[in-house]
Amino acid sequence: MSLFKGQIGLVFKGVAMGIAEVIPGVSGGTIAFITGIYEKLINTIKAFSPSLIGVFQKDGLTGVWKAINGNFLVALLFGMVGGIVVGVFGVTHLLEEFPQHLWGFFFGLIIASAIYIGKQVSSWGAIEIVGLLLGTGIAYYITIASPASGNEALWFVFLSGMIAISALILPGISGSFILLLMGMYTFILPKVKEALTTFSSESLIITGVFAMGCLVGITSISRVISWMFDHYKNTTLAVLTGFMVGSLNKVWPWRNTTQWIDKESGEILLNVENYVAPANLKILKEVSVSPNNFLEEPHLMPVFILMVIGFLVVFGLEKIGGENA
Repeated sequence: MSLFKGQIGLVFKGVAMGIAEVIPGVSGGTIAFITGIYEKLINTIKAFSPSLIGVFQKDGLTGVWKAINGNFLVALLFGMVGGIVVGVFGVTHLLEEFPQHLWGFFFGLIIASAIYIGKQVSSWGAIEIVGLLLGTGIAYYITIASPASGNEALWFVFLSGMIAISALILPGISGSFILLLMGMYTFILPKVKEALTTFSSESLIITGVFAMGCLVGITSISRVISWMFDHYKNTTLAVLTGFMVGSLNKVWPWRNTTQWIDKESGEILLNVENYVAPANLKILKEVSVSPNNFLEEPHLMPVFILMVIGFLVVFGLEKIGGENA
């Protein structure tokens, strides 16, 4: 029974990671860390290597399953797929209808997560402080960088998958936001939706190429992070904490939009006051402003409440995190 409960818990953690990956500014790696499965996830991904051939020859499929931590991986991936589907169809709707509420929730969640990860550093020295500042600076720059125009060629779709999935296991850096900066978010997400609904050959090919890029990217970056944890754990944790602190600018609930993109034409717009097709618009770039600019809005207090809820959720995830770590 405890094993079954553990697997169900992993599924729900996977769901949370999948949802997080769909939202620009929120990282699935953040969820993995605060639920206590981060290092286990890294080592599980790292296990996928040519050495599995030798394991198979010696111990067969049972040995391979054990080497890749199969039970853990299947439960987590099952949940992540479900979370991505929920995110694509549900959370994206919430972002359109209640953006400030959702950003408020994630702002509180990420603040608490940064505190949690920072507490894992056993001792803070000069190197750790430099790592914290470096991580903060990199993540903050990513939040204010100007998006590229994108490229629909399959090789670039593959490269986008490699880079975006690397952010999956870097708390504070969102894979979806990386796609947005590369100019690929408004191309990849609709194709994934199309592949899930119409099964058109074009969308399936693009989704497949993107998935292959994700596979190559995640197996590569996992080895780097695993090595960093083995040799420079405190510094690595400090950098990851910085990533999360720097990313707060992206999830600040009160922002003014400075750039939009036409999802049909890809045209970048600076003013949409008289735009004839507002349904085609997607926010591309925003600047953070003070809540004072929104004092007359009736949902200002609910946003603050959701910040607190997001902050408290971390402690709930932390409490159940040790069960499958």
